[in-house]
Amino acid sequence: MDLFSRSWTALRTAVAELPDEDFERPSGCTGWLVRDLVCHLVIDAQDVLITLVTPVDAEPTVDAVTCWNLVEPPTGEDPLDALIPRLAAAYGEPRWLKFHLDDVGSAAGRAAELADPAVRVGTRDEVLTVAEYLSAYVLEWTLHHLDLIAHLTSAAEPPAETLAAARAGLERIAGTSFPASFSDKDALLIGTGRRTPTGAEKAELGDFAAELPFILG
Repeated sequence: MDLFSRSWTALRTAVAELPDEDFERPSGCTGWLVRDLVCHLVIDAQDVLITLVTPVDAEPTVDAVTCWNLVEPPTGEDPLDALIPRLAAAYGEPRWLKFHLDDVGSAAGRAAELADPAVRVGTRDEVLTVAEYLSAYVLEWTLHHLDLIAHLTSAAEPPAETLAAARAGLERIAGTSFPASFSDKDALLIGTGRRTPTGAEKAELGDFAAELPFILG
C-alpha cells in the first residue's frame, strides 16, 4: 500500500512540475506524446477508483504477478490507443490535463489509502485482493514514470524504492532475475522493450536475452 502511494504521488508530482512545452514532446510509449500519456494516466486513475468500489464475493483468480498478460508490442493502431491522442488534444491546454489528473488522481490515491487490503475486487473479469491489485500498479506507475521522462532531461525520476519494487515484480513475471550489474531502471527499460540492450548487456543476459522483451498488458 505504501509503495503504491509513493509511486503514484511521485508520478503525479512529476506531471505537475512539467513545463507546458514538455507536453508536446514524445513519451516512452510508442506513438504517444507526453500529453497522451498523461491522458492515459487519468483513465488509469478512473480505473483504480472503479475497481476499489467493485467488491466481489469470490475467490481470487489472479495476483499481482498473474494479473499481467504478455502482449504484442504496441503499434498505435489499437482503437483505444488511437483514441487517447484525440482525447488528450481535446483538453487544449496542459493546465486542464494537469488539473484533471490532480483531481481524479488525488481521489484514487485517497481511495487506495482507505481501502481494506484484504477485500477482493473485480477488474477485467478477474478477482484479486486490494493489496495485490495495488501492488500490480506499482509496476504500472513506475514504468509510466519512466515513459514520462524518457525524453525529458530535467524531470524527476521514480523513487529508488519503487524502482526496486517494480524490478522485483517484473522478475517474478519473467521467472528469473536480471544481472546484478543492471540498475533497476535499466532492468525495467530493457526487460519491457523500452530500450535495446547493448552488446555487453546481451552477453550478460545470456540465454535470457532471447526471451525479451516482456510487453505487459
